[in-house]
Amino acid sequence: MKISFENPDKVNGLMTLTVEESDYKDEVEKTLKDYRKRANIPGFRQGQVPMGMIKRQYGPQVKMEAINKILGENLQKYITDNKIQMLGQPMSAEGQEAVDLEKDAPYVFKFDIAVAPEFKIELSGKNKIDYYNIAVDDKLIDQQVEMFQSRAGHYDKADTYDPEQRDLLKGDLRELDKNGNTLEGGITVEGASLMPQFIKVDKQKKLFDGAKVGDIITFNPTKAYPDNDIEVSSLLKIKKEEVAEHKGDFSFQITEISRFVKAENNAELWKSVYGEAADIKDEAGFRKAIAEGLAEQLKGDSDYKFIQDLRAYCEKKVGKLTFPDAILKRIMLANNQDKGEEFVDKNYEQSIKELTWHLIKEQLAQAHGIKVDDNDVRESARQMARAQFAQYGMNNVPDDYLNGYADEMLKKRENIDSFVEAALDRKLAATLKDVVKLNKKSVSLEEFNKLVNE
Repeated sequence: MKISFENPDKVNGLMTLTVEESDYKDEVEKTLKDYRKRANIPGFRQGQVPMGMIKRQYGPQVKMEAINKILGENLQKYITDNKIQMLGQPMSAEGQEAVDLEKDAPYVFKFDIAVAPEFKIELSGKNKIDYYNIAVDDKLIDQQVEMFQSRAGHYDKADTYDPEQRDLLKGDLRELDKNGNTLEGGITVEGASLMPQFIKVDKQKKLFDGAKVGDIITFNPTKAYPDNDIEVSSLLKIKKEEVAEHKGDFSFQITEISRFVKAENNAELWKSVYGEAADIKDEAGFRKAIAEGLAEQLKGDSDYKFIQDLRAYCEKKVGKLTFPDAILKRIMLANNQDKGEEFVDKNYEQSIKELTWHLIKEQLAQAHGIKVDDNDVRESARQMARAQFAQYGMNNVPDDYLNGYADEMLKKRENIDSFVEAALDRKLAATLKDVVKLNKKSVSLEEFNKLVNE
């Protein structure tokens, strides 16, 4: 097979492949012979169908499949052998006429190839990048203690509603008519739950101040939760579309008041958070365990910020790269056919920013011998699982349960790319912190969050 590659501007490539009959003849004949052996056609014994009939019935399809196969194999081999850094997939060249395979060979196929721009990024001790250490102070530990106490809290019965507490009211809701009487055929919800502290309008919220069990409060749900039909529909047990039909007042007869009580800061709490194996004996030990956990967690946050700053530094150092925009937009459109050209126009610039950073990361990883393997990807999934459990106060999840949860996430193909990128970021941060000069700064968590969100 004859292959030529034109790349005059370094990023827009044109690959031409000329297929001769000798390139596919043997493969076609072999396949047709196999078809003949297996063919089951009435009037002929198996394996005795005339080859002419087999060729007429299957020949064109077999020929097309053989040509497509050798095209793919030779195109990829040429790209690999010549170390062409191709972006996306090859696209049939614009202006390429349909190839008539019913005619005799040779057949000429042309493909547009998007080639990555050439650039060089090198990092050393001469490059200075900020690194933020987040201080684990008493305030941060106090916040974590309170969070653990809240998560392990419970509700006790109360006689009077206190707006300063996280009181939960239960009662019976009844829709009222214009005269304040129960509306015949109106909405009735028995055992409805209500937390007045989440009512958006103060005038409606204050109606519940000092209320006691047995009291009947008249309020207006649509005024209490303006522009939030979902909240109202949930309270009234109706469809969102039906809210507009029930904009009047409702009575709420309180049958129960429950008050949230935080868990005591004692051995029971310490054990529930860190497990019996941690053997925490006093509050000082509990705070120490929290401090150690926060330090490890915040180290990951610091590394994340470091990667952000490293990205900005490298992008500035590399400068604006030239990409084969026309081909890349065609590739993007082909991969998002259901979204159309408007989607491409809206998202192309951001995709180029991400592509630039991806190419920079690849070059840095290669320069410093960084490789991501299956164990790294699995660790990314484990970290994601650990973080999700931590959101619910579960900090001592057994390894086998954690691994099982991570394995389930890895079964979803759409998760893999993000886990690979997370693993690469993690390994880049670990390596490059020892390569560049770190401008270390100590900040509070509040200051750090402001920096991240800038």
